[in-house]
Amino acid sequence: MKLLHGIAGAVCLLLSLSAHAADPAESYPDKQIRIVVPYPPGGFNDTLGRTAAEYLGTRWKTTVVVDNRPGGNTLIGNTIVARAAPDGYTLLVTPLPFSALPGLYQDKMPYDAVKDFTPVIWAGSTQNALVVRADSKYKTVQDVIDDARKHPGKINYASTGSGSSNHLSMALFDSMTDIKMTHIPYKGSAPAVTALLGGDTDMLFDNVPNVYPQIQAGKLRALATTGLKRSPMLPDIPTVDESGVRGYEVTVWFGIQAPAGTPKPIVTKLNQELGRMLQDPEVRERFAKQGVQPVGGTPEQFARQVASEIKKWGDLIQRADIKIQ
Repeated sequence: MKLLHGIAGAVCLLLSLSAHAADPAESYPDKQIRIVVPYPPGGFNDTLGRTAAEYLGTRWKTTVVVDNRPGGNTLIGNTIVARAAPDGYTLLVTPLPFSALPGLYQDKMPYDAVKDFTPVIWAGSTQNALVVRADSKYKTVQDVIDDARKHPGKINYASTGSGSSNHLSMALFDSMTDIKMTHIPYKGSAPAVTALLGGDTDMLFDNVPNVYPQIQAGKLRALATTGLKRSPMLPDIPTVDESGVRGYEVTVWFGIQAPAGTPKPIVTKLNQELGRMLQDPEVRERFAKQGVQPVGGTPEQFARQVASEIKKWGDLIQRADIKIQ
């Protein structure tokens, strides 16, 4: 009888140890975590990466580093994470342009944007604003549409590069209003805004926080914003939808992903901890200063957002015949 009790006890212990070992989240993390940001330092993508690194490092008492890997229209940084071990120790900051890359590069993509990543959390969202110089003849969205129809291709607009959120915002605007304007890409928001202020271009869609100082200073005029609701930073400015282009909407989103195959318990643990981060008053204030509203939610909700955006922008890129410039 004692032997049976001993065997039963040993079996229970082994089962307990096996269950403990089967849950990788129990010991996670036990080494350094790397957050890859496929952009240079500065801007909200970098802010998100550094905020998450600071928060997770403090909460979990571990080292979390930010690895800025700009270049290749973000393909360099994205590919690093797609090929990383699926163990939760390599994460990727992912903004809206991630969803346009499959349509732009098609079979030249070095990874599959859906199959090679595991969405972790939708961190935040902001809007773009359609802006012109303060002395521009364009006072409303309808003014732009009317002039573009009279003079196809004459109006030019700046962007921060092919496939960027401001490029896609204008491409969608052109498609939905059946007009044609000329795209002039720049290497970042600062040179694009400088070109607009200097008269080299006629208009620009850009993240509200990027152009807010010039709007406040009276150097730029905002005609509309891209959300279905007005921007909290520009409550007196109508949306493009309100201005007559019904159904127009561009949400500039930011999130965090992991390599495909990352164990679900680890993804859940990351999601829950980052969800708590998004409720932290200091973090919310940091986001607000850059015009970003925290979102949160489950990995499944973010996965649906990414998938729907890939389809939305892929369809537009094909329909409008958008090419990398």
